[in-house]
Amino acid sequence: MNNLRNKVSLIGRLGQSPELKTTGQKNTSKYVRIPMAINENYKNKNGEWVENTNWQNLVFWGKIAELIADKAEKGQEIMIEGKLKSSVVGEGKDKRYFTDVEVSDFLVIGHKPEAKQQ
Repeated sequence: MNNLRNKVSLIGRLGQSPELKTTGQKNTSKYVRIPMAINENYKNKNGEWVENTNWQNLVFWGKIAELIADKAEKGQEIMIEGKLKSSVVGEGKDKRYFTDVEVSDFLVIGHKPEAKQQ
């Protein structure tokens, strides 16, 4: 039951091509940090269709980071599963809060969208 307390599943498009990086610490860990766009379509009170885009920051660690860097690129639709991770940077008035989705699994479900012709 504890596995259900902090679980996130999302489907969206990658906002940039994944770039594999290392932490640079003594025991270097590989990771990818990438934004994902999640689109929501709905009718407003006037009956008009509205598209709302919500951006989430994804973080991949270790082997899964290597896989996303190898298998995906900007604009591709993916499905992810993971958990929310919060962090605090700074102190006092400069204190800022961040929430990322730490990805534990992913599936590439769509191809990169074709560029629109003018």
